[in-house]
This record gives sequence, C-alpha cells and structure tokens, in this order.
Amino acid sequence: MTAAAAALQNLDAYAVNTRPMPTSRRQMLLCSGLALGPALALLQGCGLLPVSQPAEGWTQGRMLLRVDASTRQAAQSFTAAFELRGDGLSGELRLLSPLGTRLATARWSPQQARLATPAGEQTYTSLDELSRQALGEPVPLAALPDWLAGRPWPGAAHRPQPDGFEQLGWQVSTAGRAEGLIEARRPVPPAVLLRVRLESPP
Repeated sequence: MTAAAAALQNLDAYAVNTRPMPTSRRQMLLCSGLALGPALALLQGCGLLPVSQPAEGWTQGRMLLRVDASTRQAAQSFTAAFELRGDGLSGELRLLSPLGTRLATARWSPQQARLATPAGEQTYTSLDELSRQALGEPVPLAALPDWLAGRPWPGAAHRPQPDGFEQLGWQVSTAGRAEGLIEARRPVPPAVLLRVRLESPP
C-alpha cells in the first residue's frame, strides 16, 4: 500500500468515527495535499485563516468528500471539520483544521456566492460554480442545510427512498441520523460520496 493510500484510509476513518484522530496526526493529514480543487490545493502549504469561533445556530461536524476516478482525473478524497448555518437562499460554510483554524469559507446569497481562502476571496455566479471550483465537482451546497436536518430541500422535487430520499441526482441516506451520520451519493460518473458526522446528533 502506498503512503497516499494509507493516508486516505485514515481520512475515511476520521470522517466516520465519533472518536477524533489525535490532533498531531490529523494536522499532518490535512497538510499532506490530499485535497480537491484549485482552492483547497492551498492546504498543501497549510495557509490558514483566523481561528473560527462560531456562535449559536451553527451545525458542526466532520465531512468526507470522495470523488471516483474519471478520464480527466484520478480518484480524490478530502476531509475536514465544518461549521454550517443558513439555508438555500443565504448561508455560510466554514472548513476547519483539527485545531479549529479556518481553511476556507463559502458564503452565498441570492445575488452571489463567495469563497474566501488564505489566497484571497473570489466571487461566483452560482453555488454550483463555487463548489466545482473549490471541491472539484459540483455539490448542492444550497440543499446541504436541509439534508443535514434529515429532510429534502424545498427548492427541488424529491423522491422518497427506503433509507431517505433522492434529490438533485443524489441519493441521501438519513438512516443513521440518530447517530449523527448523513450520507449523500451521486451515482452519475464520476461518482461522488459526501459523508457527514454531526457533532451533536439530534
């Protein structure tokens, strides 16, 4: 097994286990450059924004985003702690290091979407464009607050499934939400897995 493959296994475990990996180990993995997209490639240098201090009203936890290999890129994986607030119209998503230092911040409103990283801030016309640039594949960030609450986003049609629902081309499993686990899968190639472990299960 290569060093990169071993690191990815540790990243997967970090995203799904309730007991966090030792801080020094997680810091090393986050600084290893195993990230998606041009914006998160900044993690290779471990550039950091000021330490995050969330107020009430934030959803917190850990997330894993994994993209299968395709003709244009190898399989990739990214994991981080996160803080999320808002809804599909306006909101904010922060990606954090194990020490709570902010790595990137996405903010959106009806007018625009903005991504702040240690390299500066960029503005996008849509959340899909922002997430594609930051994460390598479009992820429905507008729907994420509702998905993490265990319900479909009201901005698009959905179809009930035995373990959750299907929406926007993603299969969302809420079967583990009582334990704080939400999974969303996009089967269309390249397949994408988004796995979230909430810090405070309902």
